[in-house]
Amino acid sequence: MLWLPTAENLPIIKMKPKVLIFSGYGLNSEAETKYAFDTAGGKAVIVHVNDLVAHKVSLADFQILCLPGGFSYGDDSGSGNAYANKLKNHLWQEILEFVNSDRLVIGICNGFQILANLGLLPALNSKFGERQIALLHNSQARLVTRWVDLRIENDSPWLSGISQISLPIAHGEGKFYAETEILAKLKSRRMIALKYSRGETCRYSDLPANPNGSLADIAGINDESGRILGLMPHPERAQFFHQLPHWTNLADKLRREGKSCPRTGPGLKIFQNAVRYFIKG
Repeated sequence: MLWLPTAENLPIIKMKPKVLIFSGYGLNSEAETKYAFDTAGGKAVIVHVNDLVAHKVSLADFQILCLPGGFSYGDDSGSGNAYANKLKNHLWQEILEFVNSDRLVIGICNGFQILANLGLLPALNSKFGERQIALLHNSQARLVTRWVDLRIENDSPWLSGISQISLPIAHGEGKFYAETEILAKLKSRRMIALKYSRGETCRYSDLPANPNGSLADIAGINDESGRILGLMPHPERAQFFHQLPHWTNLADKLRREGKSCPRTGPGLKIFQNAVRYFIKG
């Protein structure tokens, strides 16, 4: 009997979602971000923004878009501002088509600043391109590099199954600000994604839970769909257990309990969530 493929007997092939990671002009966290997405089960590609402008690569070929951390254009004219202008001037229509489809976007640190300047976050009432929030100079007026504890405020695709997480930060302009009306809408529509809180890593220091003076302790937000996420902490720098600031204490505790140390760290979960969004079943 001749076997013919049908909808019922065709094999289920789970393709790895393709991830585009922007690079160029001072973005500098591409490699570790690519490693995180690849480890999570995706297929990440680092692409210079000029190759997208020249149409050598198309956004339409990807399911996930990532703007990683760094100091694009040396933070001249404000963190993320010049890079956002380049994207709006050359790639705006392609970006709009991307975010209006069932795809995911993440901006990490400088990437979050770019998304804010570009008007992709929070994009209340789908007003993409309208700047509604700001990431100002830290209250200390200097670069802050440390670990922070975070409380997850909603269940967006990126943060599904996470209630608390510890991640490192490294920024000079991460102080979240929004007008009172905008902040009220972010709260009522559950668009605040992460808040700084006092947790596991704060116990090892007397540093304040809020590292930069952010309004309402906000460390990250998402758009109304939950598919676009911006956050100041770096999950790609917390993808291994030994990157935790207190990993030696944790390792000793696990050994005393007869348990082995995990290889992965808390940050990897965020990348795994993004990949699983497209690989279901």
